[in-house]
Amino acid sequence: MPQGSGPLIGVPKRLYHQNLSFLRNPRLHRMLELAGHELRPGLPGRGDGVLVWGASPTAWRGERIAARRKVALVRVEDAFLRSVHPGRALGEAPLGLLFDPVGLHFDSSRPSRMEEILLDSSLYNSNILNEANQLTNCLIETGLSKYNNFDPDLAAPTPGYVLVIDQTVGDASIHRSGATMATFRQMLAAARRNHPERRIVIRTHPESRAGLRPGHYGSGDAGGRVSLLTAPVSPHLLLAGAAEVYTVSSQMGFEAILHGHRPHVFGQPFYAGWGLSQDEHPIPRRTRALTREELFAGAMLLAPLWYDPCRDRLCGLDEVIHQLQAEVRAWRDDRRGHVATGMRLWKRSRLQEVFGGTQPLRFRDAPAAANRLARRTGRSLLIWAGKEPEGFKPDVPCLRVEDGFLRSRGLGAELVPPLSLVTDDLGIYYDPTRPSRLEALIAAPLTDSQRNRAMALIDRLCAEGLTKYNLPGASPTLPPGHRILVPGQVEDDASIRRGAGAVRTNLGLLHVVRAANPDAVILYKPHPDVDAGLRPGAVDATGLADRVVAQADPAALLAEVQEVWTMTSLLGFEALVRGVLVTCLGAPFYAGWGLTRDLGPVPDRRTARPDLAQLVHAALIAYPRYWDPVSRRPCPVEVALDRLASGEIPHPGPLNRLLSKLQGRLSGYAHLWR
Repeated sequence: MPQGSGPLIGVPKRLYHQNLSFLRNPRLHRMLELAGHELRPGLPGRGDGVLVWGASPTAWRGERIAARRKVALVRVEDAFLRSVHPGRALGEAPLGLLFDPVGLHFDSSRPSRMEEILLDSSLYNSNILNEANQLTNCLIETGLSKYNNFDPDLAAPTPGYVLVIDQTVGDASIHRSGATMATFRQMLAAARRNHPERRIVIRTHPESRAGLRPGHYGSGDAGGRVSLLTAPVSPHLLLAGAAEVYTVSSQMGFEAILHGHRPHVFGQPFYAGWGLSQDEHPIPRRTRALTREELFAGAMLLAPLWYDPCRDRLCGLDEVIHQLQAEVRAWRDDRRGHVATGMRLWKRSRLQEVFGGTQPLRFRDAPAAANRLARRTGRSLLIWAGKEPEGFKPDVPCLRVEDGFLRSRGLGAELVPPLSLVTDDLGIYYDPTRPSRLEALIAAPLTDSQRNRAMALIDRLCAEGLTKYNLPGASPTLPPGHRILVPGQVEDDASIRRGAGAVRTNLGLLHVVRAANPDAVILYKPHPDVDAGLRPGAVDATGLADRVVAQADPAALLAEVQEVWTMTSLLGFEALVRGVLVTCLGAPFYAGWGLTRDLGPVPDRRTARPDLAQLVHAALIAYPRYWDPVSRRPCPVEVALDRLASGEIPHPGPLNRLLSKLQGRLSGYAHLWR
């Protein structure tokens, strides 16, 4: 069974340590606690165990105490998906750990828990192997590795090279796998000898690149057809372009196997000896031939203990992939820093949390001044999409920001901070007059893992009734007949100004719907901001709508209607998610793809014909960034859904409510200074 399913196999309930660094490692303590174990400083008694970190320089103390007291010795090491940066760089806590009461997975001189798992054929069944295959593909698609502070925009060398993987000098995984510094010289010589016509690329270790620890190769090893790659290129891109892979004991050798390589292995790492590598020094006791899926299942599903830092629980590998993907995206988007403009004061603290984790945001009120500062400091520009001046042409990278489609429990006009924000480097989703990043994402095909995730998201949205604002609402008794839901909108909203067709008012929309459907039961739902008196768009629907359902739960309404007619409302997208027919009089982001009936002008460029899963994946997974206000860190959409469903979200205080009322009053005078 996976380690996360209960107490760690073979590990005593009480573990003792003699290491001060363990006292400063809350993640280690918490993961053990969740698995049903205790970690304490001091000396063990009968039935207890001693915990040491791998083969670290201080491990000898624990080894000696365990031997003297005749108790179990347990070693812990990072799992193979760890964090954005190496632990030595910024001190990030790992998302996974390997606990081993038998040996050490990178010590080939004796068996280990990892080796026992890989040798035990009874642990593998079709369900585990299917999961292993899906998650292998998912890992390659997302491009995640143990450390992820590489630049995905950097290209790998022209394909067809021999990839030689360097490691850091003195790393325990080298000498414990039977290798020495001389092994790296032998490996490079073998690569030269075996491939006399091919280019050879030496890949520098991330810690060497960061100046944390030296590697075995340097500029003196480059020359002729041998090059030294120190740039932070994605390891998955490098493996995809390699003709052959050479390694001593690097984790990239394991990742090479996942890419379909049979790497040349000069040490004896955990992945050697199973028929999946070309081993210079075979390990006689490893007699079982494994498939790629079995190796992945043992190393990534059965051996590690995985942790979800947002929900503070042990979890599966799929959740770790989603969490790490969110953290990596935030770091990559924000690593050079931003200058933000067009941001209201009440929004700035949340924007600072979401986009300022790597470098604090610098705010400027005037877009031109923000552009100058961004150009001078090498930062990019963040501009609230609705505040971008007409004709503004920044000369630095620019991201337009807006609320996401799963936003909050409460209204933005009441100053409730969002859980999701979208960024767009091309345009913005509600403006069909120009391309947007969302359009490109909608048109992109999905992999199997992306499709499965989108379908699971659709099921959950429908089952839990989640929408953009998630306001409390009633489920009224509705008149019988063919019901059409007409969502009202904020009439000065940017989506109306940019994306509406000939019909641009709520009253005009109601007239069109009634004229086209004289016998239907028309239900009119005012926009929540309008109904709260915070934004313009109030109408008298008498004689046009059979019922005004202002306080009704939109998700409950969508379960009771046959159609939705809208200008550009997001409720049209939420209807599509629930299988309801949608007619658009404008050009919202979800129109023009063959999923809606379009009575308004839609861009000719929307020629792709995506299905619902593609639309949902683009709009709710690939386009937005989510922020968890509980753990205060980037998170995947699934965590945001948890918060929206449970209501476990810190809410704004009375000052925010006072500001929202003042904002509503002032909005009525906005035309005076436009």
